[in-house]
Amino acid sequence: MANFFARPAGGYASDFAAKYFGMRGRLWTLWIIQTAGGLFCVWLGRANTLVTAVVAMVLFSMGAQAACGATFAIVPFVSRRALGIISGLTGAGGNFGSGLTQLLFFSTSHFTTEQGLTWMGVMIVACTLPVTLVHFPQWGSMFLPPSTDPVKGTEAHYYGSEWNEQEKQKNMHQGSLRFAENAKSEGGRRVRSAATPPENTPNNV
Repeated sequence: MANFFARPAGGYASDFAAKYFGMRGRLWTLWIIQTAGGLFCVWLGRANTLVTAVVAMVLFSMGAQAACGATFAIVPFVSRRALGIISGLTGAGGNFGSGLTQLLFFSTSHFTTEQGLTWMGVMIVACTLPVTLVHFPQWGSMFLPPSTDPVKGTEAHYYGSEWNEQEKQKNMHQGSLRFAENAKSEGGRRVRSAATPPENTPNNV
């Protein structure tokens, strides 16, 4: 039942961070929430009283589910054309990870339940580290700024490059251009407050 609150809360936190810091804020939010969830899981594995275990379990659950909401707040921006595929792979990755975790830490006699929970938390923290490598040319990453290339560092180029020239001649990329225009706010407050030059706005936006 934590899903009904925690997942939307993770998405809201991502949207709130994006309001001020754009996509870089979303990435930081995901990293913070999921890392916190992993640390709460470690705490759960090392809890030595019932009260501590219950508190740690609730916080771990909230962190895990909020991280799901924060993840799917980023997914739509990875690819406009392959949104369904990206969403499907993201969901499948979660299921695969849970199965792998069960197999590694809870299906053998090598670990006690407490040790399994502790190592699962460590694995969560470790699996969150690749978020630091996610980089959008037009928006940057957690630690790196966006590209300074006047063409490749734009939303229109990023989403338009998913279509070949033949498809562009048939105007099949227009939906991606509309999405790129609307996605400019992911550049953060500074970019969102700047006026869009008329020549950069598609006629059908």
